[in-house]
Amino acid sequence: MSPNPAPQTRDAIGRPMAAAPGHPPVEWLIAEGLTPYEEAVAFMEARAEAIAEGKAPELVWLVEHAPLYTAGTSAQDEDLRDARFPVHKTGRGGQFTYHGPGQRVAYVMLDLKRRTPDVRAFVAALEDWITATLSAYNIRGERREDRVGVWVKRPDKGEGFEDKIAAIGIRLRRWVTFHGISLNVEPDLSHFSGIVPCGISAQKYGVTSLVDLGLPVTMPEADMALRAAFEDIFGPTV
Repeated sequence: MSPNPAPQTRDAIGRPMAAAPGHPPVEWLIAEGLTPYEEAVAFMEARAEAIAEGKAPELVWLVEHAPLYTAGTSAQDEDLRDARFPVHKTGRGGQFTYHGPGQRVAYVMLDLKRRTPDVRAFVAALEDWITATLSAYNIRGERREDRVGVWVKRPDKGEGFEDKIAAIGIRLRRWVTFHGISLNVEPDLSHFSGIVPCGISAQKYGVTSLVDLGLPVTMPEADMALRAAFEDIFGPTV
């Protein structure tokens, strides 16, 4: 899939990932309870197909999963240290990641033909979405050229230490996106020790969450911050 097959779409204030004029708002859906992973993937694939065919609106679907590991298309077997939870092979990009209670997973199903048909621009917009959400809590999230996801500096752990607070893994089909991001609100951080998260095992890199950083944020509060930041970058939701 080649980048930029068509001119970029920008709205009146210059947001490159905004939908074309007249495009309906993005549906915003929050699942109750814990969503089985295989059901989530089946739902996403069906919805992405319907969006590509113009039969359904774009969607951001917020879920939580029971503890599990997912293996992206670049996952290495040696990065699975302890398969204490179910392991699901998935077609998204990236390596191993963990999902579980207390982590907000946002599955993003957008039609890039109606926005900016550029994968790198979309990933950058997802990173901006996460960093804008974190800024609502006065947390400076940062991207790294050599590491995926969003990172927080941890001088309290020592010079040069950084922790990952959010992961990104996407897939496209007919220019419709699915999979998306995960933000650590209050997961059990010990569950990440069963894998090398995203293939990054250096001693100065770890995993953190909003609560681990000393912020008693609830999931509904995190959802509100995510929605406000999403609308600033991608446009209105309903």
